Amino acid sequence: MTGATSAARYEIRIRGALSDTLRGAFPGLDARTDHRDTVLFGQIADQAALYGVLSTIEALGLELVEVRRAAD
Repeated sequence: MTGATSAARYEIRIRGALSDTLRGAFPGLDARTDHRDTVLFGQIADQAALYGVLSTIEALGLELVEVRRAAD
């Protein structure tokens, strides 16, 4: 399971356009608006960090649409 602990690039789609304040809840990730959704993207250190991002999305009451591991 060598890939399970290594850093990877992810794209995380959230329903709606996030304000600058909400985007600030995801340090280290860039964001772009795509149609009516926000796509967070960038390098995530490991699976624990990915779960941390997903937990923040849930805690803020945001609607998660998609999580995709991007090609390296």
